[in-house]
Parts: sequence; structure tokens; C-alpha cells
Amino acid sequence: MASASIRYAQAFADVVFGKHLDAGKSLQELQSLAELAAENDELRRVWENPALPVEQKRGLLDSIVARAGLSRPVRNFVAILIDHGRMPMLPQIVQQFESELLRRMNLAEAEITSARELGEDEKRGLERQIQRMTGKQVRARYSRDSSLLGGAVIKIGSTVYDGSVRGQLNRIREQLAGA
Repeated sequence: MASASIRYAQAFADVVFGKHLDAGKSLQELQSLAELAAENDELRRVWENPALPVEQKRGLLDSIVARAGLSRPVRNFVAILIDHGRMPMLPQIVQQFESELLRRMNLAEAEITSARELGEDEKRGLERQIQRMTGKQVRARYSRDSSLLGGAVIKIGSTVYDGSVRGQLNRIREQLAGA
């Protein structure tokens, strides 16, 4: 199933970039539809029910699109998912679509957690270091966790760089326990 969600996400990214659409807006609209389906059991049951006619499902989609003012390309993409019975995969497709957009835009998304609030110069310095490591422009989200004691933890994709005092203490503990 993961490969199917990747194929759909890549195909929609091809449309977005091929037609020079606003990638951020397309992602936001797709995310809002996925959130609506996740929050509304009745809607999800209708879209995922194979016994209901596709026309009825698309009619429901069209009323949501009209009310929310969503773009035609996003509507058409979701209609394809409905037609092919892929609505249960919508959350994974949206996640894959976001990853594909970041890849094509040569962006790395970093989650940076620090023990204290960082100043603007510190943030820019961290982002420059991440840019050198990844070779990509960086879009960073910052959060604070005082349990780190000092330093920071940086997560880029599935890779975690733990430069926190807590992480260093844990590594020392593991070394001492192994000795």
C-alpha cells in the first residue's frame, strides 16, 4: 500500500508542478480535506463504502469543495482517489505528497528542540549548519523542552541528531553500563 500512496502523491505533484500551481495551497487544501475526513466518521464511511455509487461520493465531494472554496485540481485529484477506492489511503497520500513537494523544492524540514528559547542569530546559525549537512534549503520548526538540560535535538526526516546534555548523559550511562 505504501507504494500506491507514493505513486498517487508523485502523480499529483507532477500535476502541481507541471501546471505551475501553488504547491503550498494545494498541500493545505489536501490536508484540510484529509482532516475533515479524519474528524467526521460519517463522511469517511460514505467515501470508503464500496457499496455506494461513485457519483454520490463525488457529489458529496463537490458540495464540500464548493463550501470550502477548494481548487479544481485538488477536487479532481480527490475524485480520482474516490473513483479508484483509495480514500482510506488519503492520510498517507497527503503525507507522501508533502514529502514529494519538499524533495522537488529541494527543502529539508527540520524539527529543532532546544532546552531554552533560541535567539534569531542562533536559529540562523543552526539552519546554516543543517543546510551544509543536507545540501538543501531548510524549513525549521522550533520547540522548547527544558528536560534536555542544554543543547538541542534536531530531527530531519527520520534522522535524529542529539546534541543535548540529556542525550550525552544517556550515552555516558550506556557506556558505563556496558563496561
